[in-house]
Amino acid sequence: MANLNDSFQGFHTQNWAQAISEHEQSGTNYVIATVLGTNGSTPRGIGSKMVISGEHIYDTLGGGHLEYVVIAKARELLAKNEATHVIEQFNLAANLGQCCGGAATVMLECMLCERFTLDIFGAGHVAHALINILAHLPMRIRWIDSRAELFPAFIANNVVKVIDEEPVSQVKRAPAANNYLILTHNHQLDFALTQAILQRGDANWLGVIGSNTKAQRFKQRLSHRDFTAAQISLMTCPVGLENITGKLPMEVAISISGQLIGLYQAMHKQAPKRQGLQWRTLKNALISTSQEDIDA
Repeated sequence: MANLNDSFQGFHTQNWAQAISEHEQSGTNYVIATVLGTNGSTPRGIGSKMVISGEHIYDTLGGGHLEYVVIAKARELLAKNEATHVIEQFNLAANLGQCCGGAATVMLECMLCERFTLDIFGAGHVAHALINILAHLPMRIRWIDSRAELFPAFIANNVVKVIDEEPVSQVKRAPAANNYLILTHNHQLDFALTQAILQRGDANWLGVIGSNTKAQRFKQRLSHRDFTAAQISLMTCPVGLENITGKLPMEVAISISGQLIGLYQAMHKQAPKRQGLQWRTLKNALISTSQEDIDA
């Protein structure tokens, strides 16, 4: 068996409610572990909760082998990538070797967050204004530029800063069905990124900052490189909402953010609804636990 202490690497001091808020904002899947019932001496009482993600844990069910097994089970659920819940019963003395000797019933709810992923290329004025807006939305963002000095000191939880001398190489590292936004300072780099993204063939959306003239030039160059009309049509240029005009960085950022909000809301409508807790299952589990206590 793995070292018990290995399971507690990545422990954070935030409480479970703060952890849920952070994970919902960053779009990271997580499991809520809740103590539903106890019998005898147990580390924590009914209603105690902790939150477990693939790399981190928040709050506690009291530590020890019980928490180790709960964390392991939670990560098994996360690996299945399904919104589900399970109810587990633990005999702390017989099964887990804890000296308190009681029993605990724990519910684990696996929560799949919306995963609207976005790569933003370029760290100029528009990108800075845009990131300030998108930091408050349920998106997972990679912010990519070759110039480290342009990034701010503080980066929001849902944003990962990527410094790469060859930003085009980052296209290969993007997830499937990704969204892309090109805001660089260089038209040739914009085109190289556009070409690489269209060659992947699996983008959900591609936005390129620029004018109608720039859009026509890009379309011509792409057609000369044997891209089909269907491929080229994926490119949105100019980017942003047509009814929001202006050239100030914040005006452009608001226009683009409105378009991105429309995209992730459309994805949210298409996604299957989360399955809530099935109270009949919970009721049966608690009845079963109570009967076992009586028999004991």
